[in-house]
Amino acid sequence: MRIVRDTVFMDPADRGAAAAIGNFDGIHIGHQAVIDITRKAASAVNAPLGIMTFEPHPRSYFDKSHKAFRLMNAEAKANRLEKLGVEKLYEVPFNATLAGLTPRAFAQDIITDQLGLKHVVVGADFCFGKGRAGTTADLQTYGAEMGFGVTIAPIISNDAGAVSSTAIRRALTDGRPRDAARMLDHWHRIEGAVIRGFQRGRDLGYPTANMSIAGLHPPKFGVYAVKVDVLAGPHKGTYDGAASIGVRPMFGENAANCETFLFDFKGDLYGTHLSVALIDYLRPELKFDGLEALITQMDADCAQAREILADVQ
Repeated sequence: MRIVRDTVFMDPADRGAAAAIGNFDGIHIGHQAVIDITRKAASAVNAPLGIMTFEPHPRSYFDKSHKAFRLMNAEAKANRLEKLGVEKLYEVPFNATLAGLTPRAFAQDIITDQLGLKHVVVGADFCFGKGRAGTTADLQTYGAEMGFGVTIAPIISNDAGAVSSTAIRRALTDGRPRDAARMLDHWHRIEGAVIRGFQRGRDLGYPTANMSIAGLHPPKFGVYAVKVDVLAGPHKGTYDGAASIGVRPMFGENAANCETFLFDFKGDLYGTHLSVALIDYLRPELKFDGLEALITQMDADCAQAREILADVQ
């Protein structure tokens, strides 16, 4: 998959795809349905399968509270889209210029002049342009004028109702990773590089791989049964484990992170990229009377996680 970040001075060979447009945060089953529709459109017009998204996420640009909300970072999103067969990923820079474009200017300047898209696919609730003033009907009108096809994809629902990134965030906030997974069609994952921590886990007999969750929507703080993919290096593979997500009240820490203990693993993971899949929520964060009580609880957590993960592929 080719990632295009400079859409102004781009290689002419990257123009002319059939692309779905949206933020695709989480790449849930609704997003996947849109991608499948786009795949068919791309085949019909003999064009590469593309995704047009925005970096940073528009919500980050407009929400000055800087509250973390993303289900996945740009790297994780790109990895998932590549697995789904996307050939061109257009990460259009979201800035004041883009935010100020009228719907017509967006269709002309971005879709037509810069990317030269042959066909676009959007969800039924898609809005675009300054003030989100552009509708899907407007997009169809501009497509007819400017020479690109338009397909409007329906909203996807499951037993719980409409599938959305917001509903997935709510499930994670409530500590319901399996409900989130049903909407995602895959386990919710935290991906990133292993960073150096305080190495307290090593002293307790539970060495952990520490990862930042900065910028990501925080799942309910506590301990989870997890599946861990080591993405590269000599230890590449999949491991069962237990992860603690939160602020570590036992030690008075405040910056939330993800600390993962990989079962039956020995080795150095510093700098290695991991993908940690949340399977089940085990318990909330607790502050213990002492280290012995903490270790006893960690023993119980790992035993429970092993039992759960024995039935998870």
